[in-house]
Amino acid sequence: MHTATATDFLSDFQTMSTFGATSGGGVDRQAATDADAQARLWLKSWLEDHGFQVHFDAIGNQFGLLEFTPGAPYVLVGSHMDSQPLAGRFDGSYGVLSAAHAAKRIKDEVELNGGHPPLNLAVVNWFNEEGSRFTPSMMGSGVFTGKLSIDAAYNAKDLSGIRAKDELERHGFIGSFQMPTPAAYAEIHVEQGRSMENAQITIGLVAETWGAKKFQVTVKGEQAHTGSTLLVDRRDALFGAAIIISELRRYAESRSGAPLQASVSTMEVLPNSPVTVAREVKMNLDLRSPDWDTLQDGFHAVEAIIKGAESEAKVKVDLKLTHEWKLSPYTPEGVELADSVASELGMRYQRVQTVAGHDSTNMKDVTPTVMLFVPSVEGISHNEAELTSDEDMLAGVEMMTGTLRRLVQGDLN
Repeated sequence: MHTATATDFLSDFQTMSTFGATSGGGVDRQAATDADAQARLWLKSWLEDHGFQVHFDAIGNQFGLLEFTPGAPYVLVGSHMDSQPLAGRFDGSYGVLSAAHAAKRIKDEVELNGGHPPLNLAVVNWFNEEGSRFTPSMMGSGVFTGKLSIDAAYNAKDLSGIRAKDELERHGFIGSFQMPTPAAYAEIHVEQGRSMENAQITIGLVAETWGAKKFQVTVKGEQAHTGSTLLVDRRDALFGAAIIISELRRYAESRSGAPLQASVSTMEVLPNSPVTVAREVKMNLDLRSPDWDTLQDGFHAVEAIIKGAESEAKVKVDLKLTHEWKLSPYTPEGVELADSVASELGMRYQRVQTVAGHDSTNMKDVTPTVMLFVPSVEGISHNEAELTSDEDMLAGVEMMTGTLRRLVQGDLN
């Protein structure tokens, strides 16, 4: 990448990272918070300053449009700028800024060389990909692709009972723009794992996404005094939750065969008092594997673990499946196109799988999609210490530029 272009990208990345910056070197920029709004307004100004037309749709997805050929379909490229609590600077945000800079480079090339590419170009910042403040995750792309109703998204509430719609309205991010289904979609993201670093490659061509089963678990007990209530008389929901958490981890560690990731997170405890036995615990339970039979086995194991917890802690447990999907391939032609671009650029690359969900997980089901990774140092993610080197970030921008150069010519259509 040209030195000036590289300097501009790194400077913009540094500026973007100030919105919601934490003392630990990361960001806390959850969806529709003031910090997220500041980042979105900064992106709006950046896009407009570089010749993009900026619009918001009904769920708050942010689009920056470049029209080369009036009436032609758009290639869409981007990611998300919202974060987990106390998270890293790179997850999602790098993909949005890479998309913006790559799109600007395509615009500069068109203006320099003349001509009209057959397809137009648009950068997107999806709303609430993380799902940390409002659930489910990948909300903006879910509504866009018809996988989630807008009413369900609007009525999602955070832990304080604030609705997503109310926060979007507060910031002025509910618009009337309707982005048509794109001719193609591209996204680049930090890997959030260590496989690329271990393999010493610069670009990952995402060929498949792991399957998953996600649940809401509600453990119901009986409120009591932590001092005077005898252990034998207790129906402690927190104890029941602890059994589920520990036994799930032991199950996942002890099994053999296809890999399985098993996690419990987002715990809500009632009444959450230091002198009261918990009457209810709500938490999320997450199973991920590339193998569907392994996910089914994991589900049956969870059912058995819950029965054991109910008996030992004398509680009642409700298990609700919130969403699930099987191992799913990305567009094979998109992988081939990315393979060709990486080879032409002399990048060190290989095909990889994604364990984490991304907006491209939704988009690949409705339009031809290219998904790319750059390495994460030591695989650290959802953590203030998250890091991708400047060299790898710049290589990713170069890779995305080459990909868009091909996509606007209709090479994936």
